[in-house]
Amino acid sequence: MSAGGEHLKDEGTKRQTVLAGGIAGLISRFCIAPLDVVKIRLQLQIHSLSDPASHASIEGPVYKGTLSTMRAIVRQEGITGLWKGNIPAEMMYVCYGALQFTAYRTTTQFLAELDPYRLPPSLESFVSGAAAGATATATTYPLDLLRTRFAAQGPEQIYTSLRSSINEIARQEGPAGFFRGCSAAVIQIVPYMGLFFTAYEGFRPIMSRVDQLPFGTGDAAAGVVASVLAKTGVFPLDLVRKRLQVQGPTRTRYVHRNIPEYRGVGKTITMILRTQGVRGLYRGLTVSLLKAAPASAVTMWTYERVLGVLREMDFAALQ
Repeated sequence: MSAGGEHLKDEGTKRQTVLAGGIAGLISRFCIAPLDVVKIRLQLQIHSLSDPASHASIEGPVYKGTLSTMRAIVRQEGITGLWKGNIPAEMMYVCYGALQFTAYRTTTQFLAELDPYRLPPSLESFVSGAAAGATATATTYPLDLLRTRFAAQGPEQIYTSLRSSINEIARQEGPAGFFRGCSAAVIQIVPYMGLFFTAYEGFRPIMSRVDQLPFGTGDAAAGVVASVLAKTGVFPLDLVRKRLQVQGPTRTRYVHRNIPEYRGVGKTITMILRTQGVRGLYRGLTVSLLKAAPASAVTMWTYERVLGVLREMDFAALQ
C-alpha cells in the first residue's frame, strides 16, 4: 500500500472522519452551487442549439454555454436563481460527505484484514470507493431529487418550500417518487467513485512531492485530476438521472417545458440516442467538469485539513 493510501485510509477516528467529511461536503456545495444549477439546466435542455429555426416553437429559455446560461438565469430570476435547490443540496452534501468517508474508511479497514488474501492497492481503492459511493448515494437520494427539481424551476414556483415539496411529492407520486432515477445514480456512482478514489490514491503521493504547490494543495490537485477522469467516463448516466428525476406530474412545468416522458435507464438512453444522437448524452459536460474539478478539490483539501485539525485537537486534549 502506498504511503498516500495509508495516510488517507488510516488517519482519524470514526467521529473525526464523519465531522471532516460533513464539513468538506458543506463547504464544497456552497462554492459550486451556481455551476450545479447551470449544469442541471443544460442537462434538461433537449432542443438542438445548431438549428435556430427549431427554437420558435420552444416555450422556455434557450441556453448556450456556461457563462451565457449563468447570465440568463441572473437576468430572468435574480442572483438567488443560481442557488436554487441549495437547502436540500447542502443537506445532501453534508450527509453524503459524512457517509461517503465513513463507508470508505470502514471498507478499507475491513479489506486490510483479509491478509494473506488482500487485494492489490488499486483494486482496494476501487472497491472501497464504489462501496462508499453506493451507500451514500442510495441513502441521500431523495435530497438529490429535490435539489434537481428546485434547480429546474424557472420563474414559476412549483414547490414553494422544502416541506411543501416533500408533502406534494409524497401525495402525488408516493414514496417511489423520491427515488425516480435512483438506479441510474447507483449504476453511475459505483464506477465513478471507484475510479475517483483509485485515481486520487494514485495521484496524491505524486502531487504531494511537487514543492511548487503551496498550503497542501497537492490534495486538491489530485482531487481535480481524479474527478475529471471519473466524471467524463460516467457522464451519460448522470444526464439520464437528471432527466428521470423531473418525471412525474410536474414534468411540463419546469423551466424547460418540453422535457419528454422517459421510463427506465435503458429506454431513456435509447430515446436520447435516437432523437438527439450521441451528443445528446453529453449535454452540460463542460460545465459539469468545471463544477466537478473545484468541487472535488475543495472537498478533498477541506477533508484533509479539517481531519488534521480534529486530530490535533483530540491529541492536545489527551495531554
